[in-house]
Amino acid sequence: MIIAIDGPSGAGKSTLGKMIAKELDLLYLDTGAMYRAVGLAVSISGTDIRDREEIIEITKDAEIALVGKPDKLRVLLDGIDVSSEIRTNEIGQMASVVSTISEVRASLVE
Repeated sequence: MIIAIDGPSGAGKSTLGKMIAKELDLLYLDTGAMYRAVGLAVSISGTDIRDREEIIEITKDAEIALVGKPDKLRVLLDGIDVSSEIRTNEIGQMASVVSTISEVRASLVE
């Protein structure tokens, strides 16, 4: 079973998703955190957020892992816990941009 929850940043999608996953004993996949990790990788690299091709390459090269239970999920970027760093407004805005790139979306769900 796959349940997708869509909506703007800060709307409570993750909170609702975690509650549903726990109640139904399902795997919780926080794609928002994954996009935020890509946004952080782009920020760290100094790449212009409008450089679509470079963002695609960064996404392909990045190792993103979600570790732990839904209520205590940690996000690893290239082996480093970035769970706190990805929750800033700046990274949220970058995540909104990178999530519109179809190749980024495809790379994250491989």
